[in-house]
Amino acid sequence: MTHSLKFWAVVPAAGVGKRMNADRPKQYLQLNDKTVIEHTLMRLLSANVFTAVAVAISEEDPYWPELAIATHEKVITAAGGKERADSVLSALKAIRTLASDDDWVLVHDAARPCITTTDIKHLIETLKNDEVGGILALSSHDTLKSVQGDCIVDTLDRSFIWRALTPQMFRYGLLKTALEEAEGNPAITDEASALELKGLKPKIVEGRPDNIKITRPEDLALAQFYMEHQND
Repeated sequence: MTHSLKFWAVVPAAGVGKRMNADRPKQYLQLNDKTVIEHTLMRLLSANVFTAVAVAISEEDPYWPELAIATHEKVITAAGGKERADSVLSALKAIRTLASDDDWVLVHDAARPCITTTDIKHLIETLKNDEVGGILALSSHDTLKSVQGDCIVDTLDRSFIWRALTPQMFRYGLLKTALEEAEGNPAITDEASALELKGLKPKIVEGRPDNIKITRPEDLALAQFYMEHQND
């Protein structure tokens, strides 16, 4: 059965990106000659591993229909939700007649345009036979402080701390069930946390540090720098 399994990408893109202080959601800001989300989707499509990419878009979004990539034959548009988990679940439901429960889904942030084919394939090769799945992540090199108000109360052991990246890769059926069961839970800030809530232990796969998320205005310049120096 393994040979017939498919890989699907899901991109939640209904956020507004308030920290950017821009006139539009951060996924529609210009990065070189395209918008952030166009770069992200082109990176996913160019990996040549996905049957389709389901993109969850806010129903009031005026920018998405203007993009040529919105009509790409492998791009499926789904209705975005209030929270990230709602958007991911909506995208999963949009492909439910196409995907089987054992297929793999890779959920990727719309605002991570520097994802590489190398990291996508490394994640898939590492986890494709795993029982649960897992995520790309980076170990922490910084000293980490626990804080109350503006005072340090503790220094954390960074050897146990990893920064979650995307894609996050789980079986279609398992991820859909986990998100449905956790619906409305504010603790679900990524897909792995929904699996953790079920008592499962997703794997960590070390990713590249240039897989940054556009969150603040200065991140655009950094993303441009990385994209100019990447070769895959």
